[in-house]
Amino acid sequence: MSESAKPENTIAFQGQPGANSHLACGGAYPDMRVLPCDTFEEAFGAISGGKAKLAMIPIENSVAGRVADIHHLLPESGLYIVAEHFQRVNHQLLAVRGARLEDLTEVRSHVHALAQCRRVIKDLGLAPVVHADTAGAARDLAASGSKTVAVIASELAAEIYGLDNLRRDVEDEGHNTTRFVIMSREAVRPKAGDGAAMTSLVFRVRNVPAALYKAMGGFATNGVNMVKLESYQLGGSFNATQFYADIAGHIDERGVQFALEELEFFTSYLKILGVYPASPFRSGFL
Repeated sequence: MSESAKPENTIAFQGQPGANSHLACGGAYPDMRVLPCDTFEEAFGAISGGKAKLAMIPIENSVAGRVADIHHLLPESGLYIVAEHFQRVNHQLLAVRGARLEDLTEVRSHVHALAQCRRVIKDLGLAPVVHADTAGAARDLAASGSKTVAVIASELAAEIYGLDNLRRDVEDEGHNTTRFVIMSREAVRPKAGDGAAMTSLVFRVRNVPAALYKAMGGFATNGVNMVKLESYQLGGSFNATQFYADIAGHIDERGVQFALEELEFFTSYLKILGVYPASPFRSGFL
């Protein structure tokens, strides 16, 4: 096995070759071999099973919001966040060779990609059809040869599957960006003070009045910036809520330690998902 093909030089992602996660892998780790996986669970399993060192996992998009199921899967994966990556997403309207815009009747892509390109879909009068992922839609269209169907996917997908680009950069918003977290089997923390750091965690508050309000107080009094807080239900119950949070700071910093100690006092469950360097994309915001 060549050095480049070894698991320690492999990064897994969910999707087919040409997916935006594939582009993110190339942007963040250009020297690593990529390993496409059908599901997020398979991507996590590639690390646990020794097939890959890292996994590139999308967690939220600036237009479409959070990626479904990820917040449920991260705490149960047994893996750690070791880095983050922000990928600018440019969507292309692709079709088979010889297809014309006026002949198209439907467009297929991942649900998030369709949501990020509502304007062009409406303008062209196309019926949106959800596919498992963007690059998979491109692959299937190339295999079918249909000239009435388009897909929304990347420029890389067009190259891989031999499709024509009928309209470039069809995303509705110029800021369309996806945040990825990079997962690893081992926690790899930067040293406190070696630059801006992020800490990601999940927690459940105790079932007492104002528990969340009191739990958040420690971050305010210790000057810790919580840049993201999301809630989601557990096990189909409307009474069991788990929270995902990103805070600006390192777990070894005194203010963060005090804030987490106070948080723990009001929680029934607390798990640190990772402590990692803040992306340069955040420069000026932290």
